[in-house]
Amino acid sequence: MKTYLEQNSEIPVYAECDILVVGGGAAGHSAAIAAARAGAKNIILMERYGYMGGDVTGGYVIMVPNLSWYNKSFVRGLQEEWFTRLSKIPGAVRAPSLEEIGETDPLKLYSWGAIHDTVSRGGFGGCKPSQLVRAVYFEPNQLKIEMDKMLLEHKDAIRVLCHSMGTRPIVENGAMKGVIFESKEGRKAVLAKVVIDATGDGDLFARAGAGHETLADAACRSSTTALVWRIGGCDWNAFYEWKNAHPDLANTMRTTLGKIAGFRSLPLASNQNDICWINNWHPGRDCTVIKDQTETEMDTRDTMRDVLEYLRETVPTAFGNAFIYDIAPQLGTRCSRRLRGEYVMTANDFAFGIEHDDVIAWHSTICQLNDCGPVEIPYRAILPKEVENLLCPGRHLSADNVAIDWLNLIPQCVGTGQAAGVAAAVAVADGTTVHGVDIRKVQDILVDQDVPLPRNAKFRAKDPTYETFVAEHQKGLYTDMAKKAAEEAAKNGADALSKFRQW
Repeated sequence: MKTYLEQNSEIPVYAECDILVVGGGAAGHSAAIAAARAGAKNIILMERYGYMGGDVTGGYVIMVPNLSWYNKSFVRGLQEEWFTRLSKIPGAVRAPSLEEIGETDPLKLYSWGAIHDTVSRGGFGGCKPSQLVRAVYFEPNQLKIEMDKMLLEHKDAIRVLCHSMGTRPIVENGAMKGVIFESKEGRKAVLAKVVIDATGDGDLFARAGAGHETLADAACRSSTTALVWRIGGCDWNAFYEWKNAHPDLANTMRTTLGKIAGFRSLPLASNQNDICWINNWHPGRDCTVIKDQTETEMDTRDTMRDVLEYLRETVPTAFGNAFIYDIAPQLGTRCSRRLRGEYVMTANDFAFGIEHDDVIAWHSTICQLNDCGPVEIPYRAILPKEVENLLCPGRHLSADNVAIDWLNLIPQCVGTGQAAGVAAAVAVADGTTVHGVDIRKVQDILVDQDVPLPRNAKFRAKDPTYETFVAEHQKGLYTDMAKKAAEEAAKNGADALSKFRQW
């Protein structure tokens, strides 16, 4: 490859801080807020766009799934706070309430069945009966506003740098010392005691020398990219009734949509009946590769009018007056680089209900292997081996190429981001490294921030029912596949899920 030799230059230091968060998406925004609430006073949040939220607000991932299991909420903290705040705004949120989760009323199940994932999924045999799930649909622009308000509430502790892209880590003797960033003001540096890489693609940890892997398994959702767009003027309730009345035609429509677009495309409900969103999946594309990024954007836009016209013609009762409402301002990114951290999460975490002393989140996830039951995410999964004072929460956390598919969704980004912010605040306050942080103190503060950690003594004192509840429900390991994994482990050792895809 032809090269150009860049001249050495002095880079001005723009600012110095205790905690630098690079990336203002679900993970980074949560990290900054959590750090401030944990007592940190000198935080910088750096974001390449002009708004917070990343995929949530800019990529129009406008549904957050599986925040509950049976009748208990397992994903709270800052994630649930988003929706508590948005619920005060008329029409901004659509979801079964916390009081409704776990209900099995057939009338409610039918009604909510129109809204994807608000009714529990069936798993691999022997799963719980269908019931309502805390899956939340929201208006992304309202969330943009609310995320700003959350930051402004902590403006004494958090300094926000929009339109600033962290591009190069500053590493000395194996420890992060700051980040070089690019903006309209040119190239400058921010120095920090702790850096949180919340870029989603491991932009910093990869360049800092931390071990990492690349794309997810080709069969996984995570090995795809997207560009989401929304349709206005539709009638989603009419579409739901049409699908129920004509299931064969609905299947044909889904297949034909994929042929028209050239990639899988699917209309999904939104927070209001007259708007839906078109999600899509471009296979085998990497959201860190320029060619893949460009083709995803242009190929999707090239077929939008054709997709809309097909919907108008085939289901006129629902889409006869529909129009292109808007197009997501940024690429839909699912997976690229993955951290190879102090602990790598695998399907075994789901199949065997592995417990971690350094647990920072106990999340219900979309994994039918354990009937979408809660799984423990350890602190070590956001902790790189090779670099000190760097934390890596979000969709690039440490997981193998199958488990990442269940762990890179919005709730896990928020949960690991919140934990990273607290850990950074504790490390700075105690004068320790992030590897040497007092994890018990981190866990206790997370409990104070309304994060359910059922085996934590402080949480158990507040609500002892969670731990016994999970045990009574066998951690969801009553599915046929979980039983098969246990049998395989008994015969062939711990790596029972090497045949996972085959099963």
